[in-house]
This record gives sequence, C-alpha cells and structure tokens, in this order.
Amino acid sequence: MSITVGFDLDMTLIDPRPGMVAAMNALGAEAGLPLDGEHFAANLGPPLDDILRGFEAPEERIPGLVDRFRALYPGLVVPSTVALPGAAEALKAVRAAGGRTLVVTGKYGPNARLHVEALGLEVDELVGELWSTQKAVALKEHDARAYVGDHLGDVRGALAAGALAVGVTTGPCTREELLAEGADVVFGSLTQFPEWFARAF
Repeated sequence: MSITVGFDLDMTLIDPRPGMVAAMNALGAEAGLPLDGEHFAANLGPPLDDILRGFEAPEERIPGLVDRFRALYPGLVVPSTVALPGAAEALKAVRAAGGRTLVVTGKYGPNARLHVEALGLEVDELVGELWSTQKAVALKEHDARAYVGDHLGDVRGALAAGALAVGVTTGPCTREELLAEGADVVFGSLTQFPEWFARAF
C-alpha cells in the first residue's frame, strides 16, 4: 500500500510542555518582557510570532525574539520532551502497511527534527513552519490521505488538503470542538490509531 499519512508534532506525537514553559520564561527574563510560559505551553499550536504578539511584545522586537527562542530551544526543550502514548506505534502502523509518514508542524523545522531524532520516531518526511490551512501545501505536495492533529488548525489544514481529518484530544481542543470544526474521527490518544488505520485503509 502506497499511502502517506501526515501528523502534527506538538501535543499529537510529542509533549514538549515542560521545556516550552522553561524556554518562554527564560526568553521573557532575558528580554525584560512579561512572557507567560505556562499559558504558552497550555495553548501550543499557533506560530511563535503570533504568540509573542498576544503577549504584547513590541513588533520590532519579534524577529529577534523568535531567533533567540529558537537558539534556546535545543538545550531547554528537547531534553525534557517525551513521546505521547501511541505515537511510535501510530507511525509504525503506517510504515508496516507500506505507507509513508509525514510530519507537518508549525515549529521551526531544524528544532522539530531534533525531537524526531531524539525520540527515535519513524518519520519519512518533515516540513516545518506551516500552520492551519498553510499545512495543506505540504499535505498536497506529499499526497497525504489523512492528517492527524490535536488543534482546530490541524483539522482546517487537513480539510483544505482534501485529506481525512483525524483529531486527538491530547492538546488544548476537546472532542466536541474538533468534531464541530469538521474532524472525521477523534481519538482520546494515538493508542487508538493503529486499529482505526487498519480498518480505514
């Protein structure tokens, strides 16, 4: 079977929240800005520059703040990040069936790759810095038949690509919210994915 399945990264395949809290709070301390790491980590998904605007960071400082966050990231976030339950098994299920796995994330690509390598996740392709419907660009390019994510933006990306929208409630969005946005199926965790995948494809 030649099928590509896309996956979001943060709070779909991995849980980086402790490191995200530390990195955002460290950035705020360095920059002298009231950046809230706990709020940031509880609402992962949107692009970093949008998050910083939400914290009312001065617009002219945002490019430098993004660069500094990315520099802090490998040392503060990657070591404390864990794979979510079922993540490795979901990826293996696709590959065992002869398919390909694709990660499409809003995260900076090189830092996303560090997570994949550190956790030994079986990912064939990785595309970073795409959010919400922008994810459809990569999903279409790789002919993904399904996209799995925890955020309403992930559902929108899947639908924009004409792919099955698979939601998981391991992130900030509820089952009801994901279904209302148009998700075709919603799981409590990726532990449910292999059985569904075997039936669906």
